[in-house]
Amino acid sequence: MSQTRIVIIPPAASMPAPFLTFDEGGRVLQRGSLLLEDPQTTPDVRTVAVAPGADVLVRWLDLPVGGAAQVRAAARWALKDELAGDPERTVVAVAPAARGEETAPRLVAAVSAGLLEAWIDYLAALGVRPVAVTPDCLLAPPPSGDELVAAAFGGDTALRGEGFAATVQSDLVALIAGDRRLVRIEDAETLERWLAAAAVAPAVDLLSGQERKREPGRGDWRLAAALAAALLVSPLILTAAGGLRDQAAARDAERQTLALIEARLPEAAGAPDPVQEARRLIDVAPPPGGLAAVSAALFAAVEQVEGAELDSLSAGPGKGVRATLSYPAFSDLDAIRATLTASGLSMTDQSTVEDGGRVVSEVIIGGMQ
Repeated sequence: MSQTRIVIIPPAASMPAPFLTFDEGGRVLQRGSLLLEDPQTTPDVRTVAVAPGADVLVRWLDLPVGGAAQVRAAARWALKDELAGDPERTVVAVAPAARGEETAPRLVAAVSAGLLEAWIDYLAALGVRPVAVTPDCLLAPPPSGDELVAAAFGGDTALRGEGFAATVQSDLVALIAGDRRLVRIEDAETLERWLAAAAVAPAVDLLSGQERKREPGRGDWRLAAALAAALLVSPLILTAAGGLRDQAAARDAERQTLALIEARLPEAAGAPDPVQEARRLIDVAPPPGGLAAVSAALFAAVEQVEGAELDSLSAGPGKGVRATLSYPAFSDLDAIRATLTASGLSMTDQSTVEDGGRVVSEVIIGGMQ
């Protein structure tokens, strides 16, 4: 029997993540919560994650017809004045156009790249690797006319109208609704029906907007960063009311974050930006097996590419396992990466240049999920 699971990302990583598992007919098979203290790995279950919509900017835009990259670039340009952060550090996802409606306004969702990475790390710490991430404000089907559908998610309220979707503080709902007829959905059956539909076909997938797919890390050395990043209640995208968040909750979450970093990564606690420093330290932490295991795997990978050479290999505190590789063609690096991936290792390209007819790359080797 084919199963699909929905996992709802909570506002703070210290809270449980509710989940529902559905059969192919949309019937609920299991309800529960995932905890960081008890991660569950279920690779055979297709999982869609629901993200806090307050951190996602949703718009319907007139976009040119073209390739996926061209359409995303046009959407990013159209949104540039509404983004609170750097547009180049913003993930922009565009929903597929319905057949025969290629010239109609397209559904677009934008989120901070750092925040999306934090959600992915948090889910990985729970033992979850989602196939899609969608905001909670797009779970409700679009209503007709002047209706505005409202449903509570966490401490906020997700709103969906015709050509409109946002998640806001509950005390702002009436202000945003204005003259529109407000329809509050409070029964669990309707909410579960929405979740079942999103599990099969989410309205938009934030992961589709990533220019380069990012693998979450693994092991306890990743857990602190996942927690630290996910604990921060920080709306990095401004919507009409999305910037007005509960400041008390934000301060409480920040205190939890700093306490967690101090306990798990004390060397990062004194940095000007402890969260950023924690993520940096974890990114360069040695993968399982240490330098000996990495060396063996890297030598084997390089030997499989004709003309490739391992020029240097080093490791040190705060630097991770680093290597300098040289090879004849740019495509050779992908072959080396594929071999390392098969060995359970990741490779991050720090710099690549042409030098004397050869290609030279500085890379960092790490563990994979």
